[in-house]
Amino acid sequence: MAAIPEASLNSMKQVAIREAWLDLLQEDILEPSLPIVDPHHHIWDHNGERYLLEELMRDTGTGHNIRSTVFVQCASKYDMDAIPERRSLGETRFITSIAVASEADKSTPTLACAGIIGMVDLTLGERVTPLLEEHVAISGGRFVGVRNRTAWNPSPEVRSNLESPPPGPLAHPAFHDGARQLGKLGLTLDVWAYHPQMAQVLDVARAAPGLTLVVNHCGGPLGTGPYAGRRAEVFTEWRASMVALAACPNVVVKIGGLTMEVTGFDFHHKKLPPSSQTLAEAWKPYVETCIELFGAERCMFESNFPVDKGMCSYPVLWNAFKRLAAGASEAEKTALFSGTAARVYRLPPV
Repeated sequence: MAAIPEASLNSMKQVAIREAWLDLLQEDILEPSLPIVDPHHHIWDHNGERYLLEELMRDTGTGHNIRSTVFVQCASKYDMDAIPERRSLGETRFITSIAVASEADKSTPTLACAGIIGMVDLTLGERVTPLLEEHVAISGGRFVGVRNRTAWNPSPEVRSNLESPPPGPLAHPAFHDGARQLGKLGLTLDVWAYHPQMAQVLDVARAAPGLTLVVNHCGGPLGTGPYAGRRAEVFTEWRASMVALAACPNVVVKIGGLTMEVTGFDFHHKKLPPSSQTLAEAWKPYVETCIELFGAERCMFESNFPVDKGMCSYPVLWNAFKRLAAGASEAEKTALFSGTAARVYRLPPV
């Protein structure tokens, strides 16, 4: 067998995917009939990494019962000939074409990109409404929400975006206005922010009580740069922020994203990829805290692929979630694996 490349970061500041390394560990699928909605993945073909419908279907077809998925914005196929605020319409068109192709493929039960979370600049404030309506129309109704680039930290060692945004826009007053317009249209707001930013996320949730705000990736507990080696301290700070967010009934949480480089976990540097048992043990404090604070009806497991694929495979990741939910009731499992996502994003029943 050819030598497996050493772990590295790709041009997008994520752990590079090494399929041969991931193949070194295989597991039987736990609870293979349990219906799953994967509410967070990306589609792209840029900067030397390809993850299109073919690659997504290869992962979703590894044994778990993935019924549908939700695409989340990642600057794919922007229309660079348009003015800046309209460029992301190109991504919505592109992902809609993928969703249509998936619907036509009767060889798999998985509906890819059944929901689309796109990019619309909410600092446009009240002027955002006609643009949101255009995204909905282009998508054939699949456009269910928005995510802006909001993850930011002053340390140059903390990066998870292709480009580093300025400290805004979460605190921008017009962003709050735009968020309220989302709520009026019945669209959601996904927010990817690091744990030191959760106070700003809380302000948005309070400013737009009619909006469903979806906190991505467990609220972004950091473990790199100035946060390296401070996991217990960070956990205490992170948990306090999540307690405050849980008091807002319009906030739900995506549980996942914990094998991004910024979390500080280093599974990618091991000789073998992590087992689902290893992942479950490492993630348990965060997962149990989220479910304890928000309840299963306000939590949903997510893959965050292909970003998290740098540290673990798709079947192992979902096995880890199933291990973590082993003590849940059937109703709670349904909520965590499909029900919350289907309700929040108004997806077809699974």
